[in-house]
Amino acid sequence: MHAFDVLGDPVRRRILDLLAGGETSAGEVVDVVGEEFGITQPAVSRQLRILREHGFATVRPDGARRLYSIDPGGLDDADRQLERYRTMWTAGLAALHTEVARGKRSRRAAAGRAPREEP
Repeated sequence: MHAFDVLGDPVRRRILDLLAGGETSAGEVVDVVGEEFGITQPAVSRQLRILREHGFATVRPDGARRLYSIDPGGLDDADRQLERYRTMWTAGLAALHTEVARGKRSRRAAAGRAPREEP
């Protein structure tokens, strides 16, 4: 599964949001995500497994509990995949900024030359 296939699922993104706050127990994830999305514990567990298998989350046992945290490897992979597009975005955004500034200057210049109406 491609990194963006993993991140494309709203349930998995919400789980990552929870994990971004720090190590979180599987039970806490199930409670929050189950409530918000109306899905069962096995469905949440499946999403946690997908995140683990694709390098987005890690798990460590703590007695009977399982504690999940973000694994930066999956996010680093997604970031590397985006890198090739950044140069295009940067150039395009710089050109847009130039055009916006040019338009503002033109409007100011036109407003400054327009005759003023007497009240």
